[in-house]
Amino acid sequence: MSAEVFITVSDVMEYLFCPRFIYFMYCLGIPQHEEKRYKVLKGRELHDAREKVNKSYIRKKLQCVRKDIAVYLVSRKYCLKGEVDEVLFLEDGTAAPLDYKFAEFKDKVFRTHKYQSALYGLMIADNYGLKVNRGFVCYTRSNHLVKEVKLSDKDFERAIATVNEVLDIIQKGFYPEATKYKARCVDCTYRNICV
Repeated sequence: MSAEVFITVSDVMEYLFCPRFIYFMYCLGIPQHEEKRYKVLKGRELHDAREKVNKSYIRKKLQCVRKDIAVYLVSRKYCLKGEVDEVLFLEDGTAAPLDYKFAEFKDKVFRTHKYQSALYGLMIADNYGLKVNRGFVCYTRSNHLVKEVKLSDKDFERAIATVNEVLDIIQKGFYPEATKYKARCVDCTYRNICV
């Protein structure tokens, strides 16, 4: 494909939910109208509220010396773009993404939240030239509990491989296997056309 293709971090999250989302959105051009889904609406409200309330708050307990809020990042290196809730600059000279989730913390950080931290971490490292070895997730429905997500080289390698899988579907136009978790199909906006 001659034109440069960029995908969003949200696209990768959709792919992890079910690879066919990418096919329907990019290859067939069928929007999913996610703006009608409850969790998406609540998440947008949360981000709007954070924008108003959290302007001057720096998370001292995270050894944060400064932060940038609502940073739109683009990485040509990874063909990736997206807006990270906060980029934290830490006392040890590293940087880290902080992402707010309209969710409760239930014993562990979800795999998708770790992937999302790794993807934002790749773009932060690419744009700021700083090392990223962790991210943070704030679970707003657990009284704004913040959990640290350690990020290894292997996590970044997996994130890059996943981005390449998404780009492969878009560039080659092939119909991928559906998710193995059929319970996800119940609320899927594509369930009527997915065979």
